[in-house]
This record gives sequence, C-alpha cells and structure tokens, in this order.
Amino acid sequence: MIVVSAASGALGRLVIDRLRTRAEVVAAVRDPGRAPSDVAVRRGDYDDPASLLEAFDGATRLLLISSPELDPARRIGHHLAAVAAAVKVGVGAIAYTSFLEADTVATGMTEAHHATEQAILGSGLPYTILRHPFYGEAFIPRISGGELTGSTGGRGLNTAFRSDLAEAAANVLTGEGHLGQAYDFTGPLWSHPEVAEALGVTYRDVPDTAPGPMSWLNAQVRAGALEKQTPDLEQVLGRPAETMVSRVLAQRTVDHL
Repeated sequence: MIVVSAASGALGRLVIDRLRTRAEVVAAVRDPGRAPSDVAVRRGDYDDPASLLEAFDGATRLLLISSPELDPARRIGHHLAAVAAAVKVGVGAIAYTSFLEADTVATGMTEAHHATEQAILGSGLPYTILRHPFYGEAFIPRISGGELTGSTGGRGLNTAFRSDLAEAAANVLTGEGHLGQAYDFTGPLWSHPEVAEALGVTYRDVPDTAPGPMSWLNAQVRAGALEKQTPDLEQVLGRPAETMVSRVLAQRTVDHL
C-alpha cells in the first residue's frame, strides 16, 4: 500500500492519478472533504502528529510531499513529525519531495528541505530523495503588446512541470532500483528568447523594478543559478520531459480554438 501525504494539493492529486491503476493507494490529507475522488482517504494533518500515525499505518511506501508552510521552523516541525510517525509505524520506505541543492545548502529556501533530508537519512528507513526544481507552471511566458518581455537576461531556466514530476514520483514508488538514491530533477533548459523565437514574436529584456520574490528569483536566473542540468528526470521518466516551448505552443493552440 502506498500512502501519499498532502494528497489534496496540486502535485499530490497528479501523483494519485498516476498511481490509481498501478497500486493500492491511500490519500492522506488534512481535510478529507478536499481529498481526491475515487481513492481511499485517511486524515493526516502535519499539525496533528497522532493523525499521521493513523494515516501512515501499514504503508509499504510513503510519498512525503513537503508541507506548504513557508515558515522554515514550522515546515521543519511538520516534516520531522511525519518522519517520526513513519518510523514509529514501520513504513517500508519513504520518498520525499525535496528541492535542488538541499543536500548542500542548509539556509534560505532549502533550510527546511536540508533538515528533512538529514532526518530521513538518520531515520534508518529505506529512502529516495526527489529534489525538485521550480515548477514550470509558474514561469510560463506571456505575450503582451505583440512581444515577450522578461527580466532574466536571456539566461536559462531548468523548471519542470508538475505532471512530469508526479509521473517520476509514481515510477519511483512502484519501481525497483530507487532505494538509497537521491535524484536531482531538472527540466529541459529553456530561455525567454527561445520561447519568443518559437512563437514568432520579439523578445525584450526589461529592468526588474518590481520588489518581492520574483525580483529575487529573476536575479538568480540572471546569475545562472537555474541552469543546472542532470539526466535524472528523463531517466526516471523513461522519456524526455516536457519542454517549455511545447507547453507554450500547445497552450497557444488551445487559446486560438
């Protein structure tokens, strides 16, 4: 039996969809009223450790999807409670959705992921670490006024779409040879000028004047921090991952129907 935690979220629902016909699967969710349909459901609330014991009981595999909590201390607390529950009920193996560089960077946005990876490594449970890049859905370029603009300096992004990451997780949960592995998942590298060329529009780099997370992220892209590439995602999928150009072209076709 495979238990998927945080199964009511966007990634969790996609994983459930890909596991339905491949294994006995249970959706562990904070609010059973928001659980995916046509699947066994258990209440598993990261803020209620006792509920996690019941949610994970009997699992031969557990997919621990990271908490949506943004505060690192609370997020770490959520994850450590989940790992402790998995150990206590004797989960067969745990797969965790981490983030790129969490193995080496213990501060900033990878702080909670680093602490969780360390807890899993120290738990004694068989494990697989799935380090994700940023989700491609949040970065789909938009055309305005007949041109595509951006503040990335034309540098590359290694985003991946949730659909591919969900399929990779399902493959790990149902396949062999993944225990003890840590995968660095990266999508096919793409850039805003490349997308503009595929769409037949011009690209213009504009000053990044908006404060906040996107400004920080654009600076990371301009510095080349999102250009890391590995073959891990393609190998686990058994096929090439979806490209940003193909997603944008498909979406444009639908918009014009």
